[in-house]
Amino acid sequence: MSFEVLIILTAVLIAAFLGLFLLRGRQGGEPAAAYDLRVYREQLAGVDRDLARGVIGSADAERVRTEISRRILAADAQLRAGSGGAGPSRLVSGVTVLAVSAVLIGGALFLYQKLGAVGLPDMPLSQRLERAEDLRQNRPSQADAEELATPFAAPQLEESYVKLLEQLRETVAARPDDLQGHTLLAQHEANAGNFKAAYAAQQRVAELSAPDTSADVYSNLAEMMILATSGYVSPEAEIALEQALQRDPDHGPARYYWGQMLAQTGRPDLAYSLWLNTLQHAPAGAPWADAIRAQIDDLAFRAGAFNAPDIPPAEMPPGPSQDDMEAAAELSDAERQEMIRGMVNQLSDRLATEGGSPEEWARLIAALGVIGETDRASGIVDEAQTVFAGNAEALQMIEAAARQAGLPQ
Repeated sequence: MSFEVLIILTAVLIAAFLGLFLLRGRQGGEPAAAYDLRVYREQLAGVDRDLARGVIGSADAERVRTEISRRILAADAQLRAGSGGAGPSRLVSGVTVLAVSAVLIGGALFLYQKLGAVGLPDMPLSQRLERAEDLRQNRPSQADAEELATPFAAPQLEESYVKLLEQLRETVAARPDDLQGHTLLAQHEANAGNFKAAYAAQQRVAELSAPDTSADVYSNLAEMMILATSGYVSPEAEIALEQALQRDPDHGPARYYWGQMLAQTGRPDLAYSLWLNTLQHAPAGAPWADAIRAQIDDLAFRAGAFNAPDIPPAEMPPGPSQDDMEAAAELSDAERQEMIRGMVNQLSDRLATEGGSPEEWARLIAALGVIGETDRASGIVDEAQTVFAGNAEALQMIEAAARQAGLPQ
C-alpha cells in the first residue's frame, strides 16, 4: 500500500469519527433545558430534606429555595419556547461533517504533494543502506566535482604577495624534492584561494614525507581538495581522510570531514554519531568543533535522533580568572609585568606540549608583542604557520596577530 493511500484512509477515518459525534446528537434526544429542570427539582427536594434533618436553618433554606425556584422558572420558560439546546439541525451537522472531511482529506493530500515524496516507492532499511553504499561507491570524482563546483571568490592579494608567490612557485619547480618548499607552497596557494594548486603541492608533501607522513598532512590534503569542490567530499578526499584517521583516529578535523562525507552519501545516522562523539572530546576553541555545532541539529533531524542527548557547549579557551584580575590590580607596574610574563610563558608551554586553537596561538603572538619579545613572537609565528599549514582561516588569524605585535610582514 502506497503512503499516499495510507494518509487518505487515515484522514477519512478521522473525518468519520468526527462525523459520528456531530450527527448522533444527545443520547435519548432530551433537550438540555429538560435535563436542567429535572436536576433543579431534585435540588429543591434536597433542601426540604436538609431542613428536616436540621442541617441548615430556615432562613438559609428559604434563600436556597428562592434561587432554585428562579432557575426552575427560567428552564421551564426555555423549554416552552422550544430552544432547549438540542443542538444544531441534522442539515447543519451534515454540512459541517462534509466541510471537515474536505479540509482533512484535501489538506492531507496538499501537504503530501508539497512536502512528501510523491511516487517514491516504499524503501525498507536494507534497501536504504544499499542505496547509500551505491551512492558512496559511484559518486563523482574530484575532477568531475571541480568542474561542477561554484567558482571560488579568490581574495584580493597585494602585489608584493603575488610576486613572492610567483617566486615560490619557480623555486619549488626547480627543487621538486624540497619538502619545506612544497609545504610553504601548499600553504600560500591555499591562502590565495588556489585550492587545486594547493592540494597538488600538498600531495607532493605527503609523498616526500613518506613513510612518516603525519595525520595533519593528510587531513590538510583532504581539506584543500574539499575546498576546491565547494564542500563536496570526493572519493579522492575520502582516501586522504582515511589515511589521516589511520594515523590518528581522534584527529578532529579529519573526523569532521569524515562526518560530512557520511552525510553526503546517505548515512546521516553514522555522521551524527561520529560528530557527537567528536564534540565530547573537542578541545576548547577548536574551529572544527564550532563548525560541527553549527550543523549538528540539522543532521540530528535527518538522522531521526529526536531524543538526542544535549550537545556539549563550546568551552572558552583558558585565560585569567577574576581572582587573577583583582590580584593584578594591587601589584606594582614591575610586578604586574612579571605576572603577565608568567602567564604568557604558561600559555607558550601549553601550546608547545599540548597544542591549541588558532585563537590561542594568535593571543600568544600578540601578548609577546605587548611585552616587547618580538624575536620570540616571530619564532612563534613561524611555528604556528607550520602547525596550521593549509588552514586559511587560521593563518589569517595568525597573520593579523603578527601585525598587531608589530612584526615585519
